[in-house]
Amino acid sequence: MRRLAPVLAACVLALAAVPTADAAAAPLRSGVWISRADLKKLPMRGAAWSQLDRMAHETLGHADLSNQDSDHDVRVLATAMVAERTGNQKLRKKAAAGVMDAIGTEKGGRTLSLARGLIAYVVAADLIDLRHFDQGKDRAFRAWLTDVRREKLSPSQNPTLIATHELRPNNWGTHAGASRIAADVYLGDRTDLARAAAVFKGWLGDRSVYHGFSYGGKSWQSDAAAPVGVDPTGATKEGVSIDGALPDDMRRGCAFKDPPCPTRYPWEAMQGAVEQAQLLSRQGYDAWNWGDQALKRAGTYLFALARRTGQEDFNAPQGHAWVPWLLNARYGTTMPQRSPAAPGKGMGFTDWTAPVQKGTAAQGAQRPVKRILPGTYVRGGDDQGPLIAAAAIGGGAILAAAAAVLLARRAKRRRGPVRRRQASVGPRA
Repeated sequence: MRRLAPVLAACVLALAAVPTADAAAAPLRSGVWISRADLKKLPMRGAAWSQLDRMAHETLGHADLSNQDSDHDVRVLATAMVAERTGNQKLRKKAAAGVMDAIGTEKGGRTLSLARGLIAYVVAADLIDLRHFDQGKDRAFRAWLTDVRREKLSPSQNPTLIATHELRPNNWGTHAGASRIAADVYLGDRTDLARAAAVFKGWLGDRSVYHGFSYGGKSWQSDAAAPVGVDPTGATKEGVSIDGALPDDMRRGCAFKDPPCPTRYPWEAMQGAVEQAQLLSRQGYDAWNWGDQALKRAGTYLFALARRTGQEDFNAPQGHAWVPWLLNARYGTTMPQRSPAAPGKGMGFTDWTAPVQKGTAAQGAQRPVKRILPGTYVRGGDDQGPLIAAAAIGGGAILAAAAAVLLARRAKRRRGPVRRRQASVGPRA
């Protein structure tokens, strides 16, 4: 039995790395982004509604998830929101067709393109209740959604949506995380949702939970030996505050200097980051408060830069202006906002939905976050951990594998004397 102890210990470690059903036992709440009941409370007047209603009645065009600049995704989302708010069945049918049009259009594209657009189609399908509106379409959508999270696209360094979330600590990863989480919630995949939550918490600064990202230049990190997605509270560099800076996106303007080079990448990353917080918070994760309210600090940092430097790129420019609405609603802050706020990559219209998206408290049953062990990190992370099956298979499969190893060893011991007798009379290999 002592000989089997290492095998059992390895199995226990593997099981600890995989979020089990117990880690997320409570059923997922309805409403991926916002509940249909809350949506019906929103006004059908004002600049925000007018923009939404106009987009819902315009031609959708065709989906193209291989084109990172396509706006078909947010047009479908607008159509779904208006359809649900008004009860317009024609618009609901139009939104359903838009969702189905997206299937397969990711082929030949990059993971960033898929990451930017997928969330909108998932939220749209949820809002129009595709499952009951057209069961056949919903089955096809779910089948595709299940596979597309792990579909290999380019680049080879992070070829899937999940790998991109777990490796890229910038706008690529935040958008990938948002679309991954949206898909998990729609599919009811609590196991992958739990892992995605841990990745996001790690990005916000909790390296004890996850730190498998592959960082670029680290000049914007407050501690280059322990890089994070958002610099911690009170962080300074050369006497300048970098509290709330997004290091892996700020460095894409240039290496650290003051004043920094203008770049819109931090706001691009913020889009995916606030999407992740919103999605996770609805499912019981305390995401808005993680990292000492890291997202609040990040928005505050960028607007402070805009005021100090006069650089419009740090001031939530067009396409990013929906983000401050959500930050203000959640944190009770007064960051600059305007309406109508043009939608961004995969999401928007928060100048309309903000009245029912208030406060930082997680909703529903509170879910714990389990540490992801470095041994299950996707290859390419800052630990260069191996890509192993523990991240993709369930605990039952691990136990089955462990049992197979134990049985094989036992059988080997039983066959041992026979093999030795045969070896004594036969040729040596």
